[in-house]
Amino acid sequence: MKYLVASDIHGSLYFASELEERIKEEKIDKLILLGDLYYHGPRNPLTDKYAPNDVSILLNKYKDIILCTRGNCDAEVDEYISEFPMEENITLTISGKKFFFTHGHRYNRDNPPEDFDVLVYGHLHTGFIVRENGKIFANPGSTSIPKGGTINSYMIITDSELILKDIDGKVIKKTNYLEN
Repeated sequence: MKYLVASDIHGSLYFASELEERIKEEKIDKLILLGDLYYHGPRNPLTDKYAPNDVSILLNKYKDIILCTRGNCDAEVDEYISEFPMEENITLTISGKKFFFTHGHRYNRDNPPEDFDVLVYGHLHTGFIVRENGKIFANPGSTSIPKGGTINSYMIITDSELILKDIDGKVIKKTNYLEN
């Protein structure tokens, strides 16, 4: 299985369209969205080509392969325009490792869940992969509003690797999550 993980689109049709190009190029099996899909939030500027409803139409084309967590900017009304459910958290076993996916405003590196091997979360708008005390903490960054000097990014998960990529598909960082 090959997963593409993206977070914090915040209603940007421009960057959602760029992400769609990567979805097609990467030939993924599942698309995992970590929340903050449509609304830009009170602390963020309007995104490039801000069009939340158009972003929902684009994402709904992939409803059969989407797994999605709810972000702190996602509201109940956002679920009305989404043809896929938004969960609080998602747990998957990939290659024998327990992955915990969440938006990041509750569970994160400073407040991890109890049982996981790899914690993947968004919210910070900064992409990274960090190994710490036998656990891996990973963030795909923000598709549309990167912060902290990072760039627009997403993440790929294969049967053995976490790969952080910029929105053009270039590798920023990768790690083998099966290694200790």
